This record gives sequence, structure tokens and C-alpha cells, in this order.
Amino acid sequence: QEVTKFLLIGSIKFFVILALTLTRDNKDTMVVTECGAEAIAFLKIYGVLPAAALFIALYSKMATILDKKPLFYATCIPFFAFFFLFDTVIYPNRSSIQPSLSTVQSLFGIQESSLSSSSKDSGASVIFSKLFANWTSALFYIIAEVYSSVSVGILFWQYANDVVPVSQAKRFYPLFAQMSGLAPILAGQYVVRYASRAKDFGESLHRLTWMVTFSGVMICLFYKWSNDYIEKVAILETRDEGGKESQPQKKKKKKAKMTMVESAKFLASSEYLRLIATLVLGYGLSINFTDIIFKSIVKRQYPDPLDYQRFMGNFSSVVGLSTCIVIFLGVHAIRILGWRMGALATPVVMAILAFPYFSSILVGLDSPTSLRIAVIFGTIQALLSKTTKYALFDPTTQMAYIPLDEESKVKGKAAIEVLGSRIGKSGGSLIQQGLVLVFGNIINAAPVLVVLYYSVLTWWAYSANRLGSLFLAKTAMQEEKKEHKP
Repeated sequence: QEVTKFLLIGSIKFFVILALTLTRDNKDTMVVTECGAEAIAFLKIYGVLPAAALFIALYSKMATILDKKPLFYATCIPFFAFFFLFDTVIYPNRSSIQPSLSTVQSLFGIQESSLSSSSKDSGASVIFSKLFANWTSALFYIIAEVYSSVSVGILFWQYANDVVPVSQAKRFYPLFAQMSGLAPILAGQYVVRYASRAKDFGESLHRLTWMVTFSGVMICLFYKWSNDYIEKVAILETRDEGGKESQPQKKKKKKAKMTMVESAKFLASSEYLRLIATLVLGYGLSINFTDIIFKSIVKRQYPDPLDYQRFMGNFSSVVGLSTCIVIFLGVHAIRILGWRMGALATPVVMAILAFPYFSSILVGLDSPTSLRIAVIFGTIQALLSKTTKYALFDPTTQMAYIPLDEESKVKGKAAIEVLGSRIGKSGGSLIQQGLVLVFGNIINAAPVLVVLYYSVLTWWAYSANRLGSLFLAKTAMQEEKKEHKP
């Protein structure tokens, strides 16, 4: 029974991640090659944030009207309907529904003749004009970004937490994590070996959409089959009990939801929680600082959308493979190294790997050889940063909550999720927007970005070291209390 239940629910996670990987790589390909990597920072603030807020409002309203099953379908199906509609209707007609770049630039007061070759891809007004001229790609990016947040958090984990009891969760959840690694391997190789081999990007988009649509259908089918199976098992178990009085089940505590102000106040009351928040914020900012500049130099190396798409497909496959490996190794690494070294490993690794990466950018990207070297160093840095994050950062951050009292665990985690994740993502994008406004593009701003990056890593490492002392003290105190219990 457990194997069947795991396979049914795990298949939902697999196809959710499969669609997420395909749409994520496709949105990056379109926006980066058409508008430049710097456009991502603008889209995240002015597109993704408002769209996410609108989705939360709509979802909250639907949750009060619909039962769980209709709510799942009402949340899932519109995303895949959009991806299908984009491929069949919007993208083929983009030339007739999008304004020309020259028209948009004239509205922004940009004269094409006055732009030098170095400034044609630079400046906020140029970036905004490209986003408006390619609004269909920008729209795809926004919807795909919202899907990436909704699919895992709401479509999968909310359902899994409802139907998987604690006794099964200890066995199921680590295996669910493996699904997160296997799906990108398949998605990446599908892109590399099939989608990117198309004659043009339009045909490649068709091939991607076939797999994305298939994934959406399978998500809905496995959701239905898993529900039917769980209900069937529940009926059989009720019959087997033969009328025995059932024990009343304890209600699950609802996760505390906090506003930004409430989160800040609660974190201000505890140094321990502030330090955990610093770790989460540090990772969010530092990975954001390297992500956009990495995509910018990859675009220089692979300006053709199909070549860029092929590169990102291979990158997703390697990230997926490394995720599968490090999930097995992560627990043992923390056990051998200890909590403090496990927590310090991620910022230290990111700092070491970023040195040759940023150095290769700062010496110049004028020659094909120097550009190729920068892409190689950037790929290694991005890959191993994500690997250490999955293997060491995530487990040590979650372990840090263990010695806390129940209120601090529930409210503290909610507060850190609100402040840490939002400020990390939005703050990094806002800072890079400012750099683009001042320097014209993100590569010209690399010297300032290096200073900001290493400042964040230093702050993060100091906080991890301090938190290590508090964690050991709290853990020792907790063990002492257990020993003195009668």
C-alpha cells in the first residue's frame, strides 16, 4: 500500500518539477536573448511581484468558495492552458500584436541613430523599451515565475501534507526530494537532444509545449488517481476496524501567517531568529547577485536562442544530477563536520568559487577565449553554489529551529519566510536595477557587484559562526533538561 501511495503522490512531484524546469529554462531563453539579462531584475519587481500578489488574492478567494479537489484543478489548469495558448496563438502572432522596437523607442524618446554600439543594450530606458516591444515574452516570464512558486508550494506540498501522516512522512519526504533531482535531468536532456535541435525557436517552442502540456495532464491524472486510491484504502481500513471506536485525530496546527511588520517585530525580539534570517537573506542576495551577470555572459557566448536553450538544458541536467547525489551525502557531511562547519561551508565555497569567476569578468570579455573562460568559471560557480545549498545550507538552516520552543519555531519560521525570501529576491533585483541605471548594464557594474557580493558573504559567515555558538548552547541546554527529567 505504501509503495503504491508513494508512487502516485511522487509522480505528481515529478511532473510538477518537469514542467517547472522546462518553463523556467524557456522563459530565461526568451527574455535574456530578446531583452538582455538585466531585464530580469526589472521584470521581477514590476511584473512578478504584482502578479504574485494578485494570484495570492485570487487563490485566497477561491479557497473560501471551492473544496480541495476543485481548488487544485482551478489552480493547476489555468497555468497549463496559458502555456498551450502561448504556443498556439500568442507566439505565432507576436509580430502583429507586438509594437516594433523602433516605435517603442520613439515613445521613450530614444533615437536609434544616437545609440552607440556599446549602449544599444544598456540603460533602463533601453531595457524597458525592449520589454514593451517583446511584451509576449515578458508575459510568459511572469506567468512561468508565478507557476514556479505555486506548483511546488501549493500544488504539491499542500496536498502531500494533507494526505501523508507523520509516520509515513519520515520515509516519503526524503524520496520526494529525489524526484526534484530526477525531473530536471530528464527535462534538460529533452531540451538538449530534441527541443533545441529544431530548425527555429518557434518549432522548439512547439516541442517544449508538448512536454509541458503532457506534464500538466499527468499532474491532474495522478492527483485524481492518488485521491481515489487513498479514499479506497480509507474505506477498507474502516471496514477492517469492524466498528471499533476510532481515536479522535489531533488537528494539525496551522502555519502562522505574518505580515511584514509583524515578522520584523517578532525577529527583533530574538537574536537567534535574527541570525537565522540573516543566513536566509544572505543566500538570497548573494545568489541573486551572481545569477543575472551569469546569464548575461552566457548570452554573449550563445546569442542564438537555440544555442542558449541547449546550454541551459545541459545546466539543468547537471544541477538535477548533483542534487540527487548531494541529498545522499548532505546528512553524513553535517554529521562528520558538525553544524557550525556545515553552516559555514556554503558562504565559504561561494566566496572561493566567485574569485576566479569575477576575476575573469573584470579582466575583460573582449576576446572569445576570455568570454569562454568566464562562462566556464560562472558555470562551475553556479553549479557548486546550488549543490552546497541543497547539501548543507538547507539542512543546517532547518536544524537551527530544533532547539527552539514551539512558539519560536512556528512564528519564527513564518517570519523568516516572509522577510528572508522576499527581501532576498526583491532586494537583490532592486540593487541591480540601481546598478543598471548608473552603469548602463550589469557587466559594467561588476566591480561594485563584487564589493556587495563579498560584503554579504562576510556578514553571512559571521552570522553563521555566531549562530553556531548559540545553537550548541541551546542544544546542550535541551539535552540537560532531558537528562534531569524524572
